[in-house]
Amino acid sequence: MHEHWMSIHEYADLTQMDPEEVEALIVRGKLATFVEEGVILIDPSQAMGGIIPASITELSTSHADITIGASFVEKTIGTIINLHEKVLIAKEETIESIKNENAFLKEALGSLQELYDEDRKTIAILTEQLKLSAQEVEFMRRKYKLMWGKVIDEHAAQ
Repeated sequence: MHEHWMSIHEYADLTQMDPEEVEALIVRGKLATFVEEGVILIDPSQAMGGIIPASITELSTSHADITIGASFVEKTIGTIINLHEKVLIAKEETIESIKNENAFLKEALGSLQELYDEDRKTIAILTEQLKLSAQEVEFMRRKYKLMWGKVIDEHAAQ
């Protein structure tokens, strides 16, 4: 479920930031986090606002003439590319797991169909045996009535 989430150290490596800076962003609420088994996980797909400094955002909204350093641009582009690669890897893993699940379900459905067919044959055989048994019981009842009916009637007449 949380396949695209990553630890603080992974996120710091990805964004080329220090783990302390990442923790500071978490404290300020700039990063979407999740705690699992005592480990803090970060959602990189919703964390771009925490990477771009507020002053850059404010300057870009004021339409001022900005000169951004080449290293910042490289880091930002590198971060975007790394995040994109992570998303593609997660997508491929998800597709592969869904294909495996579909294959498993197809096999299970085939097995259930075979069991259903066998059960239908068994029910047909048992139904036929039940009909034959009912006929045999009816035959025995008539035979008993014919054999002992006369004796009972004669005994009752005496």
